[in-house]
Amino acid sequence: QVQLVESGGGLVQAGGSLTLSCAATGTIGSIDSMGWYRQAPGIERGLVAAMSCGGSANYADSVKGRFTIYRDSAKKKVYLQMNSLKPEDTAIYYCKINYRWRDYWGQGTQVTVSS
Repeated sequence: QVQLVESGGGLVQAGGSLTLSCAATGTIGSIDSMGWYRQAPGIERGLVAAMSCGGSANYADSVKGRFTIYRDSAKKKVYLQMNSLKPEDTAIYYCKINYRWRDYWGQGTQVTVSS
C-alpha cells in the first residue's frame, strides 16, 4: 500500500521561506512523477510544481523563480523549497506521485503566509 507523508507546513510572514517534504512509504519501486499541488478556499486544486523521474521540472507561472522542487528518488522523497512567500501562496499543499499509472495523494499540509 502506497502512502504519502507530508511535513513542513506552517505559518510564515510574507517574504519568508518554508520547505515542504513528502515521503512515499510502502513496498514500491521506481516512481514516475512527483509533485506538489495546492488548494485555497473556493479555488480549484492546481499544480504548483512537478518533476519527472528523469528530473524534468515544471512550475506554475505564479511560483516560477520563487519555488524549487527537488526529489531524492532513492529515498522516495520530494521537496518543495518555497522562498519569497506571498499571502496569495496561502493554501493546503498536497503531495502527489504517479506510480504504475496511478495517482496517489498525501493528506495535505497547511501553509499560511501573513502580510
